[in-house]
Amino acid sequence: MDQFIINLLFVGGSFALYIGIAIWAKAGSTSDFYVAGGGIHPITNGAAIGADWMSAASFISMAGLIAAGGYANSTFLMGWTGGYVLLAMLLAPYLRKFGKFTVPEFIGDRYYSQNARLVAVICLIVASVTYVIGQMAGAGVAFSRFLEVDATLGLIIAAVVIFLYAVMGGMKGITYTQVAQYCVLIVAYTIPAVFISIQLTGNPIPGLGMFSTHTESGLPLLTKLNQVITDLGFNEYTADVDNKLNMVLFTLTLMIGTAGLPHVIIRFFTVPKVADARWSGGWALIFIALLYLTAPAVASMARLNLMTTIYPDGTAAAPIEYDERPQWVREWEVTGLIQYEDKNNDGRIQLYNDVPSFEEEAEARGWEGNELVVNRDILVLANPEIANLPGWVIGLIAAGGLAAALSTAAGLLLAISSAISHDLIKGRINPAISDKGELLAARISMAVAIVVATYLGANPPGFAAQVVALAFGIAAASLFPALMMGIFSKRVNNKGAIAGMLSGLVFTLAYIFVYKGWLFIPGTNNLADIPENWVLGISPLSIGAIGAIVNFAVAFTVSNATEEPPIEIQELVESVRYPRGAGGATDH
Repeated sequence: MDQFIINLLFVGGSFALYIGIAIWAKAGSTSDFYVAGGGIHPITNGAAIGADWMSAASFISMAGLIAAGGYANSTFLMGWTGGYVLLAMLLAPYLRKFGKFTVPEFIGDRYYSQNARLVAVICLIVASVTYVIGQMAGAGVAFSRFLEVDATLGLIIAAVVIFLYAVMGGMKGITYTQVAQYCVLIVAYTIPAVFISIQLTGNPIPGLGMFSTHTESGLPLLTKLNQVITDLGFNEYTADVDNKLNMVLFTLTLMIGTAGLPHVIIRFFTVPKVADARWSGGWALIFIALLYLTAPAVASMARLNLMTTIYPDGTAAAPIEYDERPQWVREWEVTGLIQYEDKNNDGRIQLYNDVPSFEEEAEARGWEGNELVVNRDILVLANPEIANLPGWVIGLIAAGGLAAALSTAAGLLLAISSAISHDLIKGRINPAISDKGELLAARISMAVAIVVATYLGANPPGFAAQVVALAFGIAAASLFPALMMGIFSKRVNNKGAIAGMLSGLVFTLAYIFVYKGWLFIPGTNNLADIPENWVLGISPLSIGAIGAIVNFAVAFTVSNATEEPPIEIQELVESVRYPRGAGGATDH
């Protein structure tokens, strides 16, 4: 059967399932739309959290980044995993005890200020929109290859599918859809990894295969990979990181950014009890670990497969001729995500690290520049094709990649929609709006958010995982400190919280925009995004941790210089610290 038909069967079948679930679980009230009625089982919620969490960045891009950067990019794994533990232990149960629909609603009530709620809405929208850019870009990459269309059309198709099931079902529909998406994405991720691990090392467990012997060469797999790439001017895959400060700050940014991301936090509002919030966190960690323990192996094996495809004998001496390139390269070239330019007119493909330190060696080999540009976001999706796996495996990973991107995009869009309809329209503009009117506003705002996300996803400021990392920095600098201080400090008042959130947000955004372009518009950056231009060697991806420090410092300084919070607010903070028992989410 033709591969395109196989892809259509897998992708079309999964989409039919998602939309069918949305119709079955259609939201009939604002409670259904925002928190799925508050009756989701912890195991079901854990699987939904897993899908919500394992986005296009995790499924599609993370392994690509690790493949490109080796040990240096393992910070993505450490930061995201550690951050989830932080969220499940320090924030989720307490926020569930508070019993509201949204993060801005908690901030507005805790800091007894509609202005604080409004600032939280702004922070949430900025972080979530930045995050959803990466998801839409990832979905566009997957659609473009497996439906054999260009990336822009793939992005539009993704937007239409999200619109059909997210706008209709709200949190109730999204929850059960995400459970199905988790099943699809975890099977799609692990089956190709098992095949490839057996193919390269004979070990069926990818995580162990990464440290096993490479069957063809007889060398340890990572040793073989180091040997191949260092001969082409790349750093060793297992090389240590020079800039330890940036590595620590980046890991910290991902950790506290995770704990401040509203689309994950609101999942803990969907369970009946506080204890269920903790159990949800435990189950989600198990579900997430299945993918995260496999990702480093997928990355290393994908990198080795790519390099030995271009250099079949494992050395730089004989790169393949362009006319003899494998079919998978030809097919990805159609999408524009692999590009070739024969700079020395020898008809062969030179793939190497085109940096000044390797120029002399490249000239000696007759090379005039790197000739193959491979988008990092395609490595996981292309891995089955690179390894010549069966067509059904390729179709499966197509469905899995799309499930990962769409599940997180839906969660983010719901967070944006809830902030606009519940916190902005009902909480500030029209408190008397009816339940039916609020539900309509929520659906309209989600539709608008999808349009904006689609436009920005067509011109992302980096790879999917890089864009997502920027969103984590924004959440780390703005929402996380406000949530932590709101739970664990009775002294921080409304003035301090507002000043802290604004300071952290403005500081972080300004630093990011200097290197990434103002409002992420290409060509508007003031400085090139290279290590030589970073202040104290701190990357825009790592600045969120510094922004969080600014937020904490400003909030405590302003709070201590002004009046204490009212006694009833201090008593509220005291009661939230003991997360035993909580009713359903309430409204005002």
